[in-house]
Amino acid sequence: MHAAEENRQELDPASVLNAKRTLLQLLGRAGFSADDAQGLIALVEAGALAGACQEAGALGASVPGDKGEPYESGWLDGARAVTDALAGIAERALRQSVDPDGPAAGPDVRPPVGRMEVERAKVAVTPLYLAFTAASDLDPEVTEEVLAAVLATMTPWQRAGYAGRLAAFAAANRARLERLYVAYGPGSATAIHSRYSLLHSATSIAVLERLATAATALQEEWDAAELPPAWLDGPMTAWDAAA
Repeated sequence: MHAAEENRQELDPASVLNAKRTLLQLLGRAGFSADDAQGLIALVEAGALAGACQEAGALGASVPGDKGEPYESGWLDGARAVTDALAGIAERALRQSVDPDGPAAGPDVRPPVGRMEVERAKVAVTPLYLAFTAASDLDPEVTEEVLAAVLATMTPWQRAGYAGRLAAFAAANRARLERLYVAYGPGSATAIHSRYSLLHSATSIAVLERLATAATALQEEWDAAELPPAWLDGPMTAWDAAA
C-alpha cells in the first residue's frame, strides 16, 4: 500500500450518520420540523456532490503524462463515466430535497412556503442588502411575511436556487441598486416617508428582484398576504426612477 493511501483520512458511514442525527436534533430543538431539517441537509449534500462532480471533471480532463492515444482515450472515458455517475447522484439528491413526492403535481405548481425556505431567504438577502446600504432602524418587522410572499411566486426548484438568483440579480444591477438606495434608502431624504419604508429592510432586495422578473405574480401574492400596498408601490417607483 502506498504511503498516500495509508495517510488518507476518510469518514466512515457511522460517523456521517451520527453527524446528520446530531444536526437533526439541534434543528429540532430550534423548532424546525424533521422534514425541513432533512430537506436542508439533503440540499447541502446535493451541493457537495455537484461540487465534487465539477472538481472531478476538471481533474479528469487533464491526462497525466504522455502515454499515447489508447491511454489518453481510456483515461478520458473513465473520467467521463465517473463524472456522469456523480452528476446522476447529485441530481437524485437534489430531487429528493426539492421534490420528495415526485413531479406528479406538475413542474409549475407552487406549494405553500416552508419555514426553512424563509430562513434560507433571510440568510441570502441580508449580506446583499448591506453591500448597498446600512442597516436601518426603520426596518418593518414583517420580514417573514414579505419573504413568504416573494417565495410563493416560485416553484420549489426555483426556491432551492434562489440565493444564486439573488446574487446574480444584485451583480447584474449593481449600479442601478446603488442609485436606488442612495435616493430612497436609509439616510436619504425620503427616509421619513412610509411609502419607501420597505427599502429600509433587507427583504427589499428580494422584492426588487421579483418586481424585475415576476411583477404580476408578486402583486397577486402580496394581495393574498394582505401586505400594505404602499410597501410594494414605493419600491416599484424607486426601481423605475433608478433605471
